[in-house]
Amino acid sequence: MILVGLTGGIGSGKSTVSALLAARGAVVVDADAIVREVQSPGHPVFAAIVERFGEEVRGPDGGLDRQALADRVFGDDEALAALNALVHPAVGEEIARRLEAEAATDHVVVLDVPLLVESGRDDMAALVVVDVDPEVAVERLVAHRGMRADDVRARMARQASREDRLARADVVLDNSGDRAALEAQVDALWPRLEALPPADRG
Repeated sequence: MILVGLTGGIGSGKSTVSALLAARGAVVVDADAIVREVQSPGHPVFAAIVERFGEEVRGPDGGLDRQALADRVFGDDEALAALNALVHPAVGEEIARRLEAEAATDHVVVLDVPLLVESGRDDMAALVVVDVDPEVAVERLVAHRGMRADDVRARMARQASREDRLARADVVLDNSGDRAALEAQVDALWPRLEALPPADRG
């Protein structure tokens, strides 16, 4: 397997790039999707979250009310640390399981993780960073996802800085333009990813 990291700040368009790479044949291991899986009813992590934070984080449908949970933990370092302690180990185990399942293949495996730079992980053949001006990202998230600007900025403050991500990047995709411009960059990137050296299984 050829292991490629994909990251970007909130609102950068990372999920769009992830989908474009999947359409070209990449196997995507999406940390955000795994988080949603472990936070779904019936999973031990969901039960632990409700026990720790109370019934107010359970939505009308019985699932997790993500906005209520976000309101509870952002701005409260202790609560956020408690949430991470419940969620991160389960997510890490599932990521490891999926990577192991691909280890013997010749697939390009894209590890799509918002906090990849912060994690210090260094076993990837390349790190792709999706970059956009933070204020553009705020505008997009407010307009398209209905998020509150102060909530977006609070989340950004907990991520690596734009400068840190760019300093670590092997490839930078500029998402300040339209989707066609982004797709053209992914088209150019794909053969480069396929030519990268495979992961060392030793």
